[in-house]
Amino acid sequence: MFNQKITLSQSEIISLGASLRQIEQKVLKQKLNEGKLKIWFQGEEPYFDVLFELQNNEILWFEFTLRGKSLSWDRRKHKLQTGTTNELSINDASFYAASKTIDNDMQIDGDFIQLVKSILETRAKEEIFAKALMLFD
Repeated sequence: MFNQKITLSQSEIISLGASLRQIEQKVLKQKLNEGKLKIWFQGEEPYFDVLFELQNNEILWFEFTLRGKSLSWDRRKHKLQTGTTNELSINDASFYAASKTIDNDMQIDGDFIQLVKSILETRAKEEIFAKALMLFD
């Protein structure tokens, strides 16, 4: 399985954070009748996105993926989980971007958690990212 440490300079971290753009809501399947809202941000770099699911303006779940690595948080578990995506797998001829899978790490990748936190901090003045950063404490 693909597993590498991602090391970025401060300028690369700032650039990645600045590149995140919110995807139009009409593109996402919403569960508005259940009071749930999805918000999706995509970065300019391939395999870089952040997806949030909210209810009553509170984060229920979020997932951050970058270069084949994943960090997720689920309110039911109240913990961060790192993993590896299949996005960089060159052997999967049937790959479709919306069907990425994630294999959770057996041991949490603390370095990746810190990297994600650093990228999110570049957008800390925005409410959704500020709420996500509180989940790291």
